[in-house]
Amino acid sequence: MEKVMNILKPKPNPQQLLRDWQRRLRQECRNIERQIRDIQREEKNVQKAIKEAAKRNDMGSAKALAKELVRSRKTVNRLYENKAQLNSISMHLGESVAIARTVGHLSKSAEVMKLVNNLMKAPEVAVTMQEFSKEMTKAGVIEEMVNDAVDNALDSEDIEEETEEEIDKVLTAIAGETAAELPEAVRKEKLKQPATSEEAEENVDDEEELEEIRARLDRVRS
Repeated sequence: MEKVMNILKPKPNPQQLLRDWQRRLRQECRNIERQIRDIQREEKNVQKAIKEAAKRNDMGSAKALAKELVRSRKTVNRLYENKAQLNSISMHLGESVAIARTVGHLSKSAEVMKLVNNLMKAPEVAVTMQEFSKEMTKAGVIEEMVNDAVDNALDSEDIEEETEEEIDKVLTAIAGETAAELPEAVRKEKLKQPATSEEAEENVDDEEELEEIRARLDRVRS
């Protein structure tokens, strides 16, 4: 019965398909914009925490936070790239409307296929682009993707390793001279002396704060 219903169900025309895809692409762009805002809002808290850590000469925590900040900025840059590619797909689909009106069906687009393939490797939109890939393949806009490319899409985090130079630049820019001096001697002196109960409690609080900040960043980046 279900098969009969599917056969009887009218197929959407090319213009309807294009409008639906463009609507969903716009929604995906809005989701990306919201994620960028959330990350940037959290980054302000991280910058404040770096300054506070530098003031108390806790350069270990400051550097760990600077590393998180570098990762977040890379995530934001990647999200902007994803958004630009989504907009480009929408633009190319819009150009296909005139052709579809003439020939009565959607034509293959090498550029759309390339963009969809690229976005399938982006963790933030990989699942959505897999759905688009299936629909566009069925509609004849792109050719079927190689299975290996699809299988590896979700497994590829593709997050670059943060270099020491990048982290130090962020640390110096935010913490100023305090970070630039990196007071190793102060930390070594503290290691020689047994920590008081107040200092030990403060260290525990700092570690908990650091873990909480990392957790919040992970949530907004995911």
